[in-house]
Amino acid sequence: PALRRLSHYLLSRYQKGTRPVRDWRTTTNVAIDLMVYAILSVDEKNQVLTTYIWYRQHWTDEFLRWDPERFDNLTQISLPAESIWVPDILINEFVDVGKSPHVPYVYVGHHGEVQNLKPIQVMTACSLDIYNFPFDVQNCSLTFTSWLHHIRDINLSLWRQPELVKFDRSVFMNQGEWELLYVLSCFQEFSVKSSDSYAEMKFYVVIRRRPLFYTVSLLLPSIFLMVMDIVGFYLPPNSGERVSFKITLLLGYSVFLIIVSDTLPATAVGTPLIGIYFVVCMALLVISLTETILIVRLVHKQDLQPHVPDWVKRLLLERATVLLCIRDRKKFSQSRTQSSDISRQVENNDSTAKLNHYGCEDPRECETVGGSRPAPAFAGQAEGSPLTHGLLREIAAIRQFLEKREEFRDVAREWLQVGYVLDVLLFRAYLVAVLAYSITLGTLWSVWRDA
Repeated sequence: PALRRLSHYLLSRYQKGTRPVRDWRTTTNVAIDLMVYAILSVDEKNQVLTTYIWYRQHWTDEFLRWDPERFDNLTQISLPAESIWVPDILINEFVDVGKSPHVPYVYVGHHGEVQNLKPIQVMTACSLDIYNFPFDVQNCSLTFTSWLHHIRDINLSLWRQPELVKFDRSVFMNQGEWELLYVLSCFQEFSVKSSDSYAEMKFYVVIRRRPLFYTVSLLLPSIFLMVMDIVGFYLPPNSGERVSFKITLLLGYSVFLIIVSDTLPATAVGTPLIGIYFVVCMALLVISLTETILIVRLVHKQDLQPHVPDWVKRLLLERATVLLCIRDRKKFSQSRTQSSDISRQVENNDSTAKLNHYGCEDPRECETVGGSRPAPAFAGQAEGSPLTHGLLREIAAIRQFLEKREEFRDVAREWLQVGYVLDVLLFRAYLVAVLAYSITLGTLWSVWRDA
C-alpha cells in the first residue's frame, strides 16, 4: 500500500513534458558514467566499432520529492521511465541502433535523485588506423550530449572520478580479439558558429588488438617461405633444380597471399604495413628468381660461347674473390693459368712437323729430326705412304677436334667460375637486403607493441 500511495502521489500531477525545475533559470545537472562490458566487433572497412557498455545517468527532479515518514519510511522507489522526464542525451557517433535490452524503470530517491541505469549496444563511427596491423591500437570516442538543450538548460558532469573510470575493468570480458587498455574522459563545450553552446562529455575507449593469431597465421608462414628462398641459393647454379625450386616457392607464396587476403583488414584510406610487407616479400622472390635465371644462363655450356673478357676476369675472379673472402680463389687463378698454358701449347704445336716426322721421304731428314732409323723400316713406311698419309690426316682431324672441344671446355669452365663468384656476390647482397628489411619491420612492430 505504501508503494502504491507513493507512486500515485508522485505521478498524479506530474508533467513529463517539461524540464523538472521550479525556476526555469535553474540548470539541470546530469552526471553520467560508463563501463565497457565487451568489444563486439571492429569493422575496418566501414569504420564502425561495436561495443557493449553499461551506461548510468543521475540527475535531480525537483517534482519527485517526498517525506519518507508519510510513506512507511520509503526512501527509494522504481518508476516507469516513460512516466517521468528523461534527458535527451545521445551519442554523437551513433550510426545504427544496436540490439540493446529495454529497461523500463528508473530509481528515484526521496530527495529527487533519479538514477537511470541501462546496458547499451553501441554501434559508433570511429576513425580506425590499421597501418600497424596486427599490432594496432585504436582510440574511439563516445560523445554524450543533449541533442536539443543547450548548456544553460542541461549541463553534464562525470559521476565518478576520472581515475576510477580510466582503469575500471571490473565488468570487461577480455577473452576476445581486443584488449581494453583504458577509458579516458573529458568535458568540453561545443557550439556551431554563433549558436548556443552545448555540453559534451567525451569518453575515449582505447583498445589494442591481440596479435598472436595473426603472427602465427600470417607472419610465420611468410618468414618460413623467405627462409627457404635463402636456403635455395645453396643449390648449384649450373643445375636446373634451382630455377624450378624458386618457381615453386613463388607459386606457393602466391597461393598463400590468396588465402590470407580475406584476413587482412581493408580500408579505402590506407593499406596496413603487413600488406606492404607481403608485396615486398613477393618482389624479393621475383628478384631471387631473376638472379637465378641470370646465373643459370651464364654458366650454361654452349659451343658458340665467347671467351670471358679480361675486365670480367680482373673484376670478378681477382678482386671480387678477395672482397667476398672466397677461400678457393687460388684454384680460380690456377685453372686460368693452366687454361692459358694449354692454349699456348696448342698454338705452338706444329702438325706439319709431326707429319714430316712420321712421313718424311728423305732418310737424312728423318735422321736429323727423329734420329737414325733402320733402312728396312723406312722402306716399309715408304711403301705404304698413301695409307699412312690418310691415317695421319684422320689423326690430325681427331686431334684438332679434341683440342677444339678442350678449348670449349676451358671457356665453359671460366664462365662457370664467373657464375659462381657472381652468384655468391648477388646472394650476399640479397641476404643483406632481406635482413635489413626484416630488422626494420621487427623493430617497428616491437616499438608499436610496447608503446
